[in-house]
Amino acid sequence: MDTQYYDDIIIGGGKAGKTLAPALVADGRKTALVERSLNMIGGSCPNIACIPSKTMVASAEVANTVRNSAAYGINTAAPTVDLAAVIGRKRSVVQSLRPINLNNLHTALGDNLIIGTARFVAPKTIEVATNEETTRLLTAERLFINTGTRPLIPSMQGLKEAGFLTSESIMELEQLPEHLIVLGSGYIGLEFAQMFRRFGSRVTVIGQSEQILSQQDPDIAIAVQTLLERDGIEFLLKAKVLRVVRVGGASRTEASPLENRSDNATKLLIQVGDQEMELQGSHLLIAVGRVPNTDTLNLAAAGVATDARGFIPVNERLETNVPNIWALGDINGGPQYTHVALDDYRIVKANLIDGGNRSIQGRLVPSCLFIDPELAHIGLTETEAQQQGYAIRVAKLDARDIMRAVTQSQTDGLMKAIVDTETGRILGCSLLCHEAGEVISTVQMVMQAQMPYTVLRDGILTHPTMTEGLNMLFSNV
Repeated sequence: MDTQYYDDIIIGGGKAGKTLAPALVADGRKTALVERSLNMIGGSCPNIACIPSKTMVASAEVANTVRNSAAYGINTAAPTVDLAAVIGRKRSVVQSLRPINLNNLHTALGDNLIIGTARFVAPKTIEVATNEETTRLLTAERLFINTGTRPLIPSMQGLKEAGFLTSESIMELEQLPEHLIVLGSGYIGLEFAQMFRRFGSRVTVIGQSEQILSQQDPDIAIAVQTLLERDGIEFLLKAKVLRVVRVGGASRTEASPLENRSDNATKLLIQVGDQEMELQGSHLLIAVGRVPNTDTLNLAAAGVATDARGFIPVNERLETNVPNIWALGDINGGPQYTHVALDDYRIVKANLIDGGNRSIQGRLVPSCLFIDPELAHIGLTETEAQQQGYAIRVAKLDARDIMRAVTQSQTDGLMKAIVDTETGRILGCSLLCHEAGEVISTVQMVMQAQMPYTVLRDGILTHPTMTEGLNMLFSNV
């Protein structure tokens, strides 16, 4: 088999990889990008994660607004959710993005965009089983691994036989679950829990920890849970699933996306404290985390190290333990956000193309849980700041005190900020409020500029807006 030689090879066409490839080509590098599927060009975000899920979140918010329209003086009939139409809208959005990503890569790479599955066979050489049923050998001076993650399926008695949904297959359901059981109380689980509750399903969330959102401060987690319970979502916390049983019908390894399981239920045996109980639902969603797509790469052939979970450790410049091999995006064990993958690209481009010296050291990473109201966060929590030895002051503000929230009838939630007593700088901020994902960017810019909290306390911010709430929040320091 002939070996094809490149300057650079990128394995995986996610956010970091798809953005890096044209930059390397523009720098005069002969570059190949290997992606396992045309339907995954652009990575998880536009195809099976951020964009499709938030498209469905928007549909759920519309249903909720119509359901509560009388509060705005608008009288209308209760909404009827056509889940097949919701899924159709989601598919349309996804399909509109794929040609854009594909065209950008084709323009930059031409035939060097290779659709197939890659595995290492030597330190700088990969074998690609293409979708055309051929095998190619590629070697390069530099390689970039950007293969992302997939849903974690826990080892649990009866789960495989009983069948289940993941964050991917649940977005293909065309009939509404009668009772959706969500295993997992983190970001993914809670977004789908509220979404399907607002579509009309009964929803129960099972969490192993004593609070949902285990990385958040208890007061924020309790506030989120209270809001979701008000929506009618039930919670079982400090709970362990002992066994899963399919009630009726044939066993399956995963629930068929289009299957109506109203008479074909899943039963869970659960331990809560010292007690055991049974819970039966029509559908079971597994949302307990994600695992890296490294198991098929044969990284041992390249000498690339992985940790106990299969992620690839990197240094501050995103370099693996092997010279001239980088790991970008979710695969390197950092925060699993598209905006982090984009910044990984910026770091590599700065260091390899622009002659810079950029690293992940000190970068601020915002996050947003897209429930309603949204929960956005940046920096340290109160607990983390105390653990790191800071002397802090804490400010809080109820969302009902923000006039924009009042005009929108969106008064649920709160704002919380952590300030360094010595320097006056903002150490962290959590916003559980309407448009929190937008407002957090203002806080982030002040933090990045290392300005004191008084900039937000005393700045003239447009009235009435949600961002204006920062004036009041930081007046409470």
